[in-house]
Amino acid sequence: MPLIGFHASHEQIAPSRLLGDVIHAEQAGFDAAMSSDHFMPWSTRQGHSGFTLSWLGAALASTRFPIGSVIAPGQRYHPAIVAQATATLGEMFPGRYWAALGAGQAMNEHVTGDPWPDQQTRRQRLVECAEVIRRLHRGERVNHSGLVRVHEAQLYDLPETPVPLYAACITPESATLAAGWAEGMVTLNQPGGAERDVLAAYRDAGGTGPAMLQIHLSWAPTARQAEEIAHHQWRANVFGPPADQDLPTPEHFDAVSGDVRLETVREAVWTSCEPDRLAEWIARGAHGFDRVFLHHVGQDQGPWIDIAGDRILPLLRKELS
Repeated sequence: MPLIGFHASHEQIAPSRLLGDVIHAEQAGFDAAMSSDHFMPWSTRQGHSGFTLSWLGAALASTRFPIGSVIAPGQRYHPAIVAQATATLGEMFPGRYWAALGAGQAMNEHVTGDPWPDQQTRRQRLVECAEVIRRLHRGERVNHSGLVRVHEAQLYDLPETPVPLYAACITPESATLAAGWAEGMVTLNQPGGAERDVLAAYRDAGGTGPAMLQIHLSWAPTARQAEEIAHHQWRANVFGPPADQDLPTPEHFDAVSGDVRLETVREAVWTSCEPDRLAEWIARGAHGFDRVFLHHVGQDQGPWIDIAGDRILPLLRKELS
């Protein structure tokens, strides 16, 4: 049966409040959590972007279940710093932290002032960074000269078991590449069930690690409220590559999403006021995946966590068992 986790969205919720939410999620019966990592939100309406690596220390210290995070090495984060940060979390919280490495998005990475590379370069840079991080996690002294540069780097505090390095994948092409270097992969629900193509590409290319799915959904006591939440919070997030990777600021995302209709948002966000229907959709979407992380796209997580604990998680475990 797939693990059912809670998604902590730093773009939408202040870190202090999100800490309470992840504690609440564990108490409600979620098996695990995963966290986003943004320097800027997708929209000015979301309005948050706490520093995930700081938050993870508090979240892991305040809970007992596993928590992973997406992280993009190569521009905003030097891979040696990613290696040090993730190794420290792994040493402090053995077996409870994993990292999903991604090629990044301009909205988060442009803040360094460095040019935003093309997609092929970003993918090559990610593979280099993953190798640097993995070597540092093995305790090696690392020198590297390529799309990233590393000079005489070595870590002195390492976990007994290296932190798993997964891949964050949106397209079949990125999933095919990930099969060659990652220990697993995470993707998200997409219009038309495109996440199935991503999963198939990873498996067909020889990927054998855990496959994880993040599901965007919106629940509220009424259908209209659930729809309003989805449209208000997530209409700037319905764009695929290259727009979602290349637009630089929340204002840009707001500008291009001004005319996005509710029907379009509903293709990307599973929206309902009925817990039974959401459980049915999630169970169907979870087929073939080893872990599923549920992201209610509203900013008030408390009612969602309660209904998930009372109704949705029991239904899911019954259907998936």
